[in-house]
Amino acid sequence: MDNLKPETKKQNKQKAMKLDILAFGAHPDDVELGCAGTILKEVSLGKKVGIVDLTRGELGTRGSAEIRDEEAKAAADILGVVVRENLRMRDGFFVNDEKHQLEVIKMIRKYKPEIVLCNAIDDRHIDHGKGSKLVSDACFLSGLMKIETSIDGEQQEAWRPKVVYHYIQWKNIEPDFVVDITGFEEKKIEAILAYKTQFYDPNSDEPATPITSKNFLESLNYRAQDLGRLVGKDFAEGFTVERCLAVNSLGNLI
Repeated sequence: MDNLKPETKKQNKQKAMKLDILAFGAHPDDVELGCAGTILKEVSLGKKVGIVDLTRGELGTRGSAEIRDEEAKAAADILGVVVRENLRMRDGFFVNDEKHQLEVIKMIRKYKPEIVLCNAIDDRHIDHGKGSKLVSDACFLSGLMKIETSIDGEQQEAWRPKVVYHYIQWKNIEPDFVVDITGFEEKKIEAILAYKTQFYDPNSDEPATPITSKNFLESLNYRAQDLGRLVGKDFAEGFTVERCLAVNSLGNLI
């Protein structure tokens, strides 16, 4: 007889859930800014996508950790992802060491994604580059059988994602490839603006930051338009890769 409560059943099912794509961000809103359009498109194609935030963004000038928790939930609902977790690492002070790598490895082994998306390889905010390397290293280490991890006392199996792609953030890094997100740009902006405390608000009396200006908000569109222009589409998002990309046939390209 099954005596598990509905909530427990849901949690156990979530633990065993295999994702197609797992997106990591150093802070809540990193994923939305860098690859929300791609996530929306993949979800529309039936892919299971999840998000893991490394920190709660508690050092951010505006809002609070608690407010950003709620904003992240709202954004996740807009994106249609099946799960969003937060590892609660220290904003600004997490490092790429064994302790932090193991926490990321647990997430990779828990959700077994084929594809991992993560922070830009280099950026204005120091956490972005750190988070990028931390997740990248953890993806490799996660495939080593002799590294043992467990969640709730249950041993995890080794798992290494097939590919790791890095989205582009503040700096204009030249992409290795772009994803056509035409038709998803408006929904992407909606997901970003779920972080009401973080972006342009003419009525806010909180201190200004580099991302609260009207110019920054508008830049999200013109960057997507410019990347789209490069491939003859209306909007696109760019990514860099860690190894050479391969295609099954030349006919699979846009």
